[in-house]
Amino acid sequence: MSTRSNRPYVAITMGDPAGIGAEVTAKALMDESIHAKCRPFVVGNASAMSNALGFIGNGAATHLVHSLDEVIGDAGAIDVLDIENLDFDSIAIGELSADAGKAAVEWVLKAGEMAASGDVAAIVTAPINKEAASLAGYKDIGHMEIFQSQTNSKEVATMLMADTLRVVHLTTHRSLRIACDYVTLDNVLAKIMLTYEHFKRWGFPNPRIGIAALNPHASDGGLLGDEEEKQISPAIEIARTQGVDAQGPIPPDTVFTQAINGKYDAVLAMYHDQGHIPIKVHNWERSVSVNLGLPFIRTSVDHGTAFDIAGQGIAHHESMLEAVGVAVDLVSDGRLR
Repeated sequence: MSTRSNRPYVAITMGDPAGIGAEVTAKALMDESIHAKCRPFVVGNASAMSNALGFIGNGAATHLVHSLDEVIGDAGAIDVLDIENLDFDSIAIGELSADAGKAAVEWVLKAGEMAASGDVAAIVTAPINKEAASLAGYKDIGHMEIFQSQTNSKEVATMLMADTLRVVHLTTHRSLRIACDYVTLDNVLAKIMLTYEHFKRWGFPNPRIGIAALNPHASDGGLLGDEEEKQISPAIEIARTQGVDAQGPIPPDTVFTQAINGKYDAVLAMYHDQGHIPIKVHNWERSVSVNLGLPFIRTSVDHGTAFDIAGQGIAHHESMLEAVGVAVDLVSDGRLR
């Protein structure tokens, strides 16, 4: 990327237009350092973006585009690829809407098409509302699931990262009761290997992976469950025979602190909250989500639509700024920092 003309395209999906997605995107795109490294543009609704610029008191303009050839990607104007699938005046900021949910998923699918074809180098996503997506009739209500279905990707995972704490999840959008059933030897092994392969690709010569236990105290020798003995430990042993530096199962109240202190490059968590809570306690505002297993780079903010504060101009944009930065790093030299 030696000149501004060869900056890669990065698509930023607006998220649910009734939430804070347009606001955090607008704030992040005011940072000129982003435009020096890529040509960002928003896949969303031009009116929603203009509205957000208005209530955050920014003098930037919205630049409506119909193709990538029209994207300028410079500070001072936000390029918006509007596929004209939403009447913004028909929805209310901060309120659940099937129309908003439908439009948000369609923007995600549009970005996925462009990334899968190689037209854009990466996707960064603002939050969609899962309930709104469900009301709109979608079965896949999370970004990763949508992209997985769209690209027919077999093995995918969500990784959250904040500073040096990086947590890959065995499962995400599953109820806790169902998530426990996914703790099988095959599933754990597949996620260990997926993590290993991506971290090798991202510049870690010998990735160190800590595997969290499912049960308290890693089951206390079988007193508190047998998943560690029957499923997790055998998966770790197989991974180790394949040259992976995998350690565990480690009690979940210990492994994340060890990773923060530098013992592991990544932690494999067994379910959603086991991995999300330490990330958000550690550094919620700067936490970022990265997908493993998709045929393109996808990063995301690590927060929801925040309907309760939408339209007030008070939403923090640090997570969006970090998400764009991680995407650009992975595009520019393939390394995760």
